[in-house]
Amino acid sequence: MDKPHPSRWWRFSVNGTIRFATVAALFAIILVPERVNCASLSAAEARRIGKKIWQNECNGTVSGLTSWNSGENFASLGIGHFIWYPTGQRGPFEESFPQLVQFMRDRGAKLPSMISADRTVPCPWKNRSEFLSAQQSADMKQLRQFLADTIDLQSQFLVRRLEAALPKMLDEAGPADRPAVRANFQSLLESSQGCYALVDYVNFKGEGVLHSERYQGQGWGLLQVLEQMKNGSNLPVEEFSRAAAAVLRRRVANAPAERNEQRWLAGWLKRVNSYTRD
Repeated sequence: MDKPHPSRWWRFSVNGTIRFATVAALFAIILVPERVNCASLSAAEARRIGKKIWQNECNGTVSGLTSWNSGENFASLGIGHFIWYPTGQRGPFEESFPQLVQFMRDRGAKLPSMISADRTVPCPWKNRSEFLSAQQSADMKQLRQFLADTIDLQSQFLVRRLEAALPKMLDEAGPADRPAVRANFQSLLESSQGCYALVDYVNFKGEGVLHSERYQGQGWGLLQVLEQMKNGSNLPVEEFSRAAAAVLRRRVANAPAERNEQRWLAGWLKRVNSYTRD
């Protein structure tokens, strides 16, 4: 099989175009013979998706770009509330802020002085109390301004994460489920609203491939939603929204009682319901 031509891979530029042509290459790699007709996202469309996710995570506020939720052991930063663990802290959820920092560094962003050249630098605040006490500190203000100034790059990072999701999900899915996962993923890519749903959900709840991100053996990521979708729907975005709501309800039902995840369910359902609205 011919290798995908480099020009088909994703191109990220604030003033350029972000194309989903890379997904066609991914499908070729996994031996799908047909050519995939994917939607393309302009830089403006990618920015629009990023701003919708910013609204979902932070109510579109600059102050919300630096958050630490009650009951969590990590900071949630940027428009996607990317996770950043302090020293000695880890959890079942994937840490994504260091990945974002590396992505922006690679694209020439001027980083705040508090972020080391080492992408593994831990969050400097040890806990939520310390984080909240530092809200008006020079470091926090610098970090918040940096995040406010790099909305486009964060949007590009969110789209990039989706690029990497498909092969991971196909590797994790059972052989019998792979065709449906692939087909459902493809059908969503064919509209800008479907692209928004995919980009938002994979940032919101992950790819669904980590076994640490499961309760009672059942995950809640993008893979599980694609598996939950009914095959061949003429309204893929609406079906994705329905399936996502079912997966999130299952997560809450399976969650340890002490996490009290029922408190978040209404907001989660409101978010996935937004996928069907422009």
